[in-house]
Amino acid sequence: MKFDSPAGTNPIDRKQAVGRALPRIDGPLKTAGLAPYAYEHHREVADPAYGAIVAAGVAKGTIRSIDTSAARAAPGVLAIVTAQDAGKLGKGRMNTVKLLAGPTVDHYHQAVAVVVAETFEQARAAAALVRVDYARAKGRFDLDEALKTAKPAPGDDGEARVGSFESAYAAAPVKLDAEYTTPDHSHAMMEPFASIAAWNGDALTVWTSNQMIDWGRGDLATTLGIPKDKVTLLSPYVGGGFGGKLFLRADAVLAALGARAAKRPVKLAMPRPMMANNTTHRPATRQRIRLGATRDGLLTAIGHESGSGDQPDGGPEAAVNQTKLLYAGANRLAAMRLAVLDLPEGNAMRAPGEAPGMMALEIAIDEMAEKLGMDPVAFRIRNDTQVDPSHPDKRFSQRQLVRCLTEGADRFGWAKRNATPAQVRDGKWLIGTGVAAAFRNHVNMTSGARVRLSSDGRVAVETDMTDIGTGSYTIIAQTAAEMLGVPVDAVEVRLGSSAYPVSAGSGGQWGAANSTAGVYAACVRLREQVVQRLGMQADAVFADGRVSSGNRSVALRDAAAQRPLSAEDKIEFGDFSKQYQFATFGAHFVEVAVDAYTGVTRLRRMLAVCAAGRIINPISARSQVIGAMTMGVGSALMEELAVDKRFGMFVNHDLASYEVPVHADIPHQEVVFLDEADDKANPMKAKGVGELGLCGVGAAVANAIYNATGVRVRDYPITLDKYLDRLPAIA
Repeated sequence: MKFDSPAGTNPIDRKQAVGRALPRIDGPLKTAGLAPYAYEHHREVADPAYGAIVAAGVAKGTIRSIDTSAARAAPGVLAIVTAQDAGKLGKGRMNTVKLLAGPTVDHYHQAVAVVVAETFEQARAAAALVRVDYARAKGRFDLDEALKTAKPAPGDDGEARVGSFESAYAAAPVKLDAEYTTPDHSHAMMEPFASIAAWNGDALTVWTSNQMIDWGRGDLATTLGIPKDKVTLLSPYVGGGFGGKLFLRADAVLAALGARAAKRPVKLAMPRPMMANNTTHRPATRQRIRLGATRDGLLTAIGHESGSGDQPDGGPEAAVNQTKLLYAGANRLAAMRLAVLDLPEGNAMRAPGEAPGMMALEIAIDEMAEKLGMDPVAFRIRNDTQVDPSHPDKRFSQRQLVRCLTEGADRFGWAKRNATPAQVRDGKWLIGTGVAAAFRNHVNMTSGARVRLSSDGRVAVETDMTDIGTGSYTIIAQTAAEMLGVPVDAVEVRLGSSAYPVSAGSGGQWGAANSTAGVYAACVRLREQVVQRLGMQADAVFADGRVSSGNRSVALRDAAAQRPLSAEDKIEFGDFSKQYQFATFGAHFVEVAVDAYTGVTRLRRMLAVCAAGRIINPISARSQVIGAMTMGVGSALMEELAVDKRFGMFVNHDLASYEVPVHADIPHQEVVFLDEADDKANPMKAKGVGELGLCGVGAAVANAIYNATGVRVRDYPITLDKYLDRLPAIA
């Protein structure tokens, strides 16, 4: 199905299943422990062996030799594979560095070998016996130092200009010039990177934890040098990813290599202390923001420059992207520099670009509002735009940022706020409130599905879409139920297999809207088959398990009485979608309390108002937003991968020392979805929401702390050492 004009009235608009707050259909399996994650496919894999990774002990250098003799002689060892043993390996299209080092080492904890043994304990013990002799090389681990000679990011990421920023900034009567920093972040998902690999002749099956089945399958085939059609990738349940599992990782490759060498299926789970340095992370940024405005609050110059680092073939953390679109301003500069670092690979993490970018931008907007003597909500509204500022002929398909801000302010009680910092107290607590806009682009992606109708009237949906804890099973069932007029419990959803049609996958906030649109397309094709077989008109109505046209009504199952029906299609987007800018918007409001004696910060209230197209399932959408809000609190107050600049590694590489929020850190969270249906986005009239809930949260917390204390911190995370000595004197 080609989506090449705005969606008119369609079956989804009935909202009998879509739009309802249904609990997850996979919930009972998960709560009972019956949903198999990557390491748990016991029924499918008999008599597996176990793999353990040997990780590089240097961050940059060359492997002189690997002594595996003691490990090979250890009890239960079946095979040991190094890069030399593995033969020629390729590098996946989505991978920045190779997943098995040798002879060069690109970063700390890069895999250098895999040991396979009869038991997990034997594999782990033998891996500790492998001795690697390195020729250590000097590495680049200091972002600030590397940025001194960094070049502009390649291609369109380098620099974007509109008008004359420098002259407009120089002429502006009110100016802001400030620098902000964000640290490296870890995905820290609950399920580790894990895989089971089994060979059947020259065909490979891998059960793994992966967000993008087709990408992973293709890159695994490329890495191993085998045809793609010889690889089956299965990932029916994913225990969190946040972008860390978008791409093929070492666990899948090493499980496959180990299984081939041992001639046995191999299970391999990456230990938690290895994940931060072996896999990917959100890169740190150094950002400079310059704003120029008239005295009545109109932005005339907007400049946002950011620097980040990555491996030589990597890319920048695109922290300036939202600044190109969020606020109006005639003269604009958005630029990024990319430093070469020998730290582990930087790559996508929930809301890449916008998350750290808005941590800086939305503080700067508040600082500028204060210089102007304007309310920060009013200042944001003053500079709203309904078009792409760089391409004024390109309108947003829908943009309700102003409504998010105004309704949020009313609901939060913003009018009662004291704009003068450090004036509100509750006993020993300094009380402050903060606001930030939320913005995240929506991406249209081709997505396919297959829908089957059986003689008992039940419907099965097959697509390689994944469920990373986001509710994909449920919203896909709701879509099929709506389109075919059956109850949700009459729909079976099958996900996460490369044997199914290729979907958009889970990532970039594109999964829900695009995957359900692909199911919509397949259901349209199935409806055509049904009415043809029943001899009805094309405008037949599907409802309550029946198909009706004129005075005739037939049970849906009758269409499949003689033989089952099956239809496959995909949603594709034509040039029409390029006429509009697709984005989601929101507003975050936060209240904090800061202990006037110790500086400890406690969150009191959080509110998010979101405009993100049609909400397919309010329960799962809210869950996504409050989870993102929680992640935003972590980014603001505690999360930081600490870089050892001597040895090139993240020191706090486990969940004991990489701090994330716990239940006690999070207050009441309220989420409001505006009633919105974007007919230009797709036939579902839906957009993404899972990453919107993160964008801006960190800045809202920072702005609230400033309002509480009068202390402005521009260096995340906002820890005690950065402001304790600047707290207001206690009377």
